[in-house]
Amino acid sequence: MEKTRRVDIVSKVLAANDRIAAENRRTFAGAGVVVVDVMGSPGAGKTMLLEATIERLAGSARVAVITGDIATARDAGRIARHGVPAVQIVTGEFGGACHLEAGTVAEALGRLDLAAVDVLFVENVGNLVCPAEFDLGQDARVVVLSVTEGEDKPLKYPLAFQVADLVILSKTDLVPHLDVDMEDLRANVREVNPRAEPLEISAKTGEGMDGWVSWLGLVRSKKC
Repeated sequence: MEKTRRVDIVSKVLAANDRIAAENRRTFAGAGVVVVDVMGSPGAGKTMLLEATIERLAGSARVAVITGDIATARDAGRIARHGVPAVQIVTGEFGGACHLEAGTVAEALGRLDLAAVDVLFVENVGNLVCPAEFDLGQDARVVVLSVTEGEDKPLKYPLAFQVADLVILSKTDLVPHLDVDMEDLRANVREVNPRAEPLEISAKTGEGMDGWVSWLGLVRSKKC
């Protein structure tokens, strides 16, 4: 009986989240804003990727970022230094959730002028499990996996990769210094998500950034 009750509660939570996500999606569509949910483990390189992306998109797209962490506003501070609107959601203030939900994103929108935004990135809380379960109202989902995390992560945490529209293998400048089998890593990504051709990026050196910006352009063109 307890197991059934738990399933019922989880189902209700997800259903409520989906209703708010649908409202978010209508809000974004009305404002003409493209929204990309960026998932990945702590330290995968999500914030650095966004910093490099903001620099690349300067002059061609107006960017804003909502970033989630259990504690501190450090990531929002890093983003804001690039001259774009940044809103930090600190989940520790309401229980320390390991993911963002549609409701928290909806609240954060009150601190943004969507009329002045073309692309909104939502940097999810560092986690390869829970964020994949919650629709935020995004147009696309990206999962960032650092090459330092090992080849087996797509197999051990498949849902994040299965729901992703794009898989980014980050920090590729470190490959020469690691014992990592890149072919094995690519194969594991394709095994859990045959649609995903991994994009290899080093935000530090700029390798692969052109491909990432081109992909974002395609997402924007589909919305338009």
